[in-house]
Amino acid sequence: MARFTRIEVALKAKETGIVPVFYHADAQVSKKIVKACYDGGARVFEFTNRGEYAHEVFTELTKYAAKELPEMMLGVGSVVDAGTASLYIQNGTNFIVSPLLNADMAKVCNRRKISWMPGCGSVSEISYAEELGAEIVKIFPASQVGGPEFIKAVKGPMPWSNIMPTGGVLPTKDNLSQWIAAGAFCVGLGSQLFVKNENGEYDYEKITETVANSIQIIKELRESL
Repeated sequence: MARFTRIEVALKAKETGIVPVFYHADAQVSKKIVKACYDGGARVFEFTNRGEYAHEVFTELTKYAAKELPEMMLGVGSVVDAGTASLYIQNGTNFIVSPLLNADMAKVCNRRKISWMPGCGSVSEISYAEELGAEIVKIFPASQVGGPEFIKAVKGPMPWSNIMPTGGVLPTKDNLSQWIAAGAFCVGLGSQLFVKNENGEYDYEKITETVANSIQIIKELRESL
């Protein structure tokens, strides 16, 4: 059962401004990554359903987060059908992110009041997702869909839309400023966030630093707008 409501997830995603997006088959590595992001101030984290037995790794993460990282809202991404959504709901996900728009997934999530963030690539899809109850819609891959200008264009006739770009978002002031200025509700940060050291291992201290820096950049950008 989810520990946080869909409203709490949406508000916290807006507050912090970033949603780290990550997958690794090793549960111990994944725990260290989640902890590094948590230490940097992230409170919404998307673990992607990208590999064999990903749900088993996720189950370990949810138990770990509940005990060690009580404010972390852990969710799952790359979910493309209602059956998989149900599986992760059973395993305690606080939200579900999808690269596509699937009405059956919306029904499953809405019955359990789980935050559902579908991937959209047009104004029509965004509007339909909102009709189905999506509080936040994801544009993916954000750069290919149209980048910051796409968000700015959508927000013109639909200023109520909460849009999270994922794919092509970088943890730099220049890049983040483009998305935030365009009206992004929050941003999904993937591989560019999870830097490695010279030995090819994840640099957890650097990840914590980059997360904290990204959150601060977004805070300052919003205050200046």
